[in-house]
Amino acid sequence: MPVMYDIFSCCLFIRTYSRTTMATHSNSSFLLHLSFIINAVYIAVSQPFIGVNYGQVADNLPAPEASAELLKSTTVGKVRLYGADPAIIKALANSGIGIVIGVANGDIPSLASDPDSATQWVNANVLPHYPESNITMIAVGNEIMSSGDDGLVSQLLPAMQNVQNALNSASLGGKIKVSTVHSMAVLTQSEPPSAGSFDPGLMDILQPLVAFLKNNESPFAINPYPFFAYQSDPRPETLAFCLFRPNSGRVDQISGKVYSNMFDAQSALRRMGFEEMEIVIAETGWPSRGDRDEAGATVENARAYNGNLIAHLRSMVGTPSMPAKSVDTFIFALYDEDLKPGPPSERAFGLFKTDLTMAYDVGLHNSASIHKNPPTSPVTPERETQWCIPKMEVSEAELQRNIDYICGSQVIDCGPIQSGGACYEPNTVLSHAAFAMNLYYQNFGRNPWNCDFSQTAMLTSQNPSYSDCVYPGGSI
Repeated sequence: MPVMYDIFSCCLFIRTYSRTTMATHSNSSFLLHLSFIINAVYIAVSQPFIGVNYGQVADNLPAPEASAELLKSTTVGKVRLYGADPAIIKALANSGIGIVIGVANGDIPSLASDPDSATQWVNANVLPHYPESNITMIAVGNEIMSSGDDGLVSQLLPAMQNVQNALNSASLGGKIKVSTVHSMAVLTQSEPPSAGSFDPGLMDILQPLVAFLKNNESPFAINPYPFFAYQSDPRPETLAFCLFRPNSGRVDQISGKVYSNMFDAQSALRRMGFEEMEIVIAETGWPSRGDRDEAGATVENARAYNGNLIAHLRSMVGTPSMPAKSVDTFIFALYDEDLKPGPPSERAFGLFKTDLTMAYDVGLHNSASIHKNPPTSPVTPERETQWCIPKMEVSEAELQRNIDYICGSQVIDCGPIQSGGACYEPNTVLSHAAFAMNLYYQNFGRNPWNCDFSQTAMLTSQNPSYSDCVYPGGSI
């Protein structure tokens, strides 16, 4: 898992959305209307691009069958294994869940030197399960390029080629992809995103590896972790940028694209021939606890990062470099792994506890699940229609920042609060912020964290619409 790095986290110009200057005088009738509106939850829509990493470096994990039932009760569409545990692969049979299986780093030398070894590996780990178990990709090794083992690095591509040939011989070459997973350390320049470049010392290996992926229509898989970028720059504005919270955005001075969150910036791999290649986020996540010197490792931040990431993926907004497309993303991890080495945060990335209950709610529960024996976990009750509005004590400066963030995203249409729009009057910061914040909440999944805005917002069951200004709403 992750290596420490700092990417696109500082030394960038900040752009603030410029819009029609709004009056600061409140409209008494609107203020009175809003003051009577007072108070959270989600609509889980299954999406195939939301995945989870199923690590096994622990001595207290549930049985594979129980974990499979847990996964089927969620909206997770894919699972990544770090090996090829037959019990887990079998437990996921006929579930429809896509499975990425892994070749252990220690198996790479034999696979690279002997094509028969690769054939035996495929015969043992793929053929007994496929197609009942939906194996979609084989990841040959994990973060090999940044391992410091030159011998292993040189053997990576031959091993991948032999595994690909073994799949081809089994008539599975077009059905199961072969790739490998990289840490962000393969990049030496990452800021700005459009100028990102590989480590020159790895180019002799990376260029033919990328060509192999292109030729076989396989994805480039990478592990971005905004958590580590925040640790190297623990300012409040960096945390907001990492957690998908309102911020002024960061401008790529070369492309002119504006990035509103760290995940999009770290996922912007469009140079060196990546324009026509699929990108897979093989790992990303946020720990729920850590040492005192591990800045930001809290349950609140873990819930915010993972929950907002899922909402971001479901929105299909994409990234500035890849608009209108949500890349396959595997969140790390399904469970805490109590035997992992390193600082405490390494053992605290789990979305679920080993008793099968949620560690914290990020909106993965599948309310439409009809499995006979779903795992025991809190069930969110259905609730009435809700809207997102500002808290009454919030300053106009804070509300203006929310407007700048929402309307500057180029995703939300703020036309109704522009001059001549149905919601322009009353022309106040409070009125405009209320409409914009609710529009953001309704468009990004109606999760409680979509109506947070750095604790300046709240949910209400009373419709704030007035005259011709209609606030979009939805049932929870």
